[in-house]
Amino acid sequence: ACPLRNRGHNVRLPPSGDQSRALTHRAAFAPRLEATVFVTVHANASTAAAVYGAETYYMSLDESATDAHAAATADLENRADGGGSSRSALDLILWDLAQAAVLNESAELALAVQARLNHQGGRPDRGVKQAPFVVLTGATMPAILVEVGFLSNPDEAQQLNSSDHQRQLAEAIALGIDDFVRAR
Repeated sequence: ACPLRNRGHNVRLPPSGDQSRALTHRAAFAPRLEATVFVTVHANASTAAAVYGAETYYMSLDESATDAHAAATADLENRADGGGSSRSALDLILWDLAQAAVLNESAELALAVQARLNHQGGRPDRGVKQAPFVVLTGATMPAILVEVGFLSNPDEAQQLNSSDHQRQLAEAIALGIDDFVRAR
């Protein structure tokens, strides 16, 4: 059962096999569906195996990031795009204008989801950050990327593989989305 559907929200997931699509195309379907929010969920990695916890990102308009870790995370995920992220200057200008209008709402959505993830207990608050994630490009509604944990941390990787833990994460993310949508 989908926690958001249980709260009366219409949920649309990308088609099966979306993993092979260019990152820039993943958010492109959301405006066509007139989505209220766009949320993409990922698992993180770090060169330091001790790092763990969830963090939530929203787009940075000026290609800068909150900190070096945020910049490295965005760079790593953007490189996974396989070259599908080439954009013309006009595309970038139009995207900047559209994204600027929803930037504050994206920050509010990120804060709501991160707050719910923090209530899970036993996990550090890695916070809300900004970074230029290609996967958020094209979203003209509040859009966030949720890093649910670190696969590079052996203990957290084991948790992330647990169906029970996955349900808890899904419930926390759903509660955060629900909090945001109901406050609008």
